[in-house]
Amino acid sequence: MDVRTRREHIVQALNEQGALQVGELASELGCSEMTVRRDLEGLEREGVLRRVHGGAVRSALGAEETPYALRALQRVEAKAAIGRAAAALLVDGETVVLDGGSTALEVARAVRDRRLTVMPLAVRPAIELCDTPGVRLILPGGEVRPGELSLTGSLAEPAFAALRFDTCVLGICGIDPDAGVTTHLLAEATVKRAAVRASRRVIAVADSSKLGSVAFGHVCPLSDVDLLVTDDGADDDVVLALVRSGVDVRIA
Repeated sequence: MDVRTRREHIVQALNEQGALQVGELASELGCSEMTVRRDLEGLEREGVLRRVHGGAVRSALGAEETPYALRALQRVEAKAAIGRAAAALLVDGETVVLDGGSTALEVARAVRDRRLTVMPLAVRPAIELCDTPGVRLILPGGEVRPGELSLTGSLAEPAFAALRFDTCVLGICGIDPDAGVTTHLLAEATVKRAAVRASRRVIAVADSSKLGSVAFGHVCPLSDVDLLVTDDGADDDVVLALVRSGVDVRIA
């Protein structure tokens, strides 16, 4: 069993039980207790859990943003399908702003063989695309946010004053018929707004858990979003309300 599969199992078990023991995990996963401890250490560094004597307990997240490492293990197949569907909406030769986040990263993976000019707003999609011959990669600069690895701050924003893009692929923490598009971090909201203003078309990408959710920082109204690509787990009433607000909702 590889690292990703083990950690997916640990996260799922922790969500169900709230607390886990190292010995029991080692038996379930068919690996050594040392391997389990290394997995728990890695997940603790990412804010997913808190280690205690003999095991681990779930972190109390409350209304805070779910750590990237945990989101990356959730709804993996749905996010991959969303990434492929969003990538299919891009035309070769386009200039594209590509946001950070686990769903937007799947868009980066889906355009590796395409011919595009891409400005990523996070380190992970930049790494994903840095060795692809058809992609012209441009970086905006900025401060790298720990964990999320998004680019924020006064160094990131000026790039959008000098450039104009065909499409912004926007990762979101929440999209709601009344609240519009929201995100957890205010510094990210500022950069996202600048990217939206600099783009002719905005494609929001989000798994269905984000529909109807509202985070702290407002990014833009629904009128700024041309398309939303999501999965078939979305609530029908929320989807209908978004459509009535003028958003073209595509199900991957």
